[in-house]
Amino acid sequence: MILGIGVDVVDVERIDQSIERHGGRFLDRVFSENEIAYCSKMRIPGPHYAARFAAKEAVSKAFGTGIGAQLSFLEIEVCHGESGAPLIVLHGPAAEFAQARGVRKIHVSLSHTATCAVAQVVIEGSSG
Repeated sequence: MILGIGVDVVDVERIDQSIERHGGRFLDRVFSENEIAYCSKMRIPGPHYAARFAAKEAVSKAFGTGIGAQLSFLEIEVCHGESGAPLIVLHGPAAEFAQARGVRKIHVSLSHTATCAVAQVVIEGSSG
């Protein structure tokens, strides 16, 4: 059963400006160490950060909560499976929140250009 869907589109320039203005403070507030390590090794990291930001927002939309009391940026992590495909890993209170809602799997798709990033999320599980 599909419990929720979410999509988000992010302007890469907006993320680049936040990194330029706030540097490590912004990165450490929004992205995990693994996400920072992955994105920073890219020739042009901005689109990769933007795609991960979009994924975190799409997860929060799929849950219907937004980023806030139930979910925080750092509790939602974009990792990669053995095939290289992106996957969502929830940590701490976000993982507990998902478990309480009967979440079995979170599907994520990411895409980006030099100027725009998009993420779509489908949450699968049982309603009770």
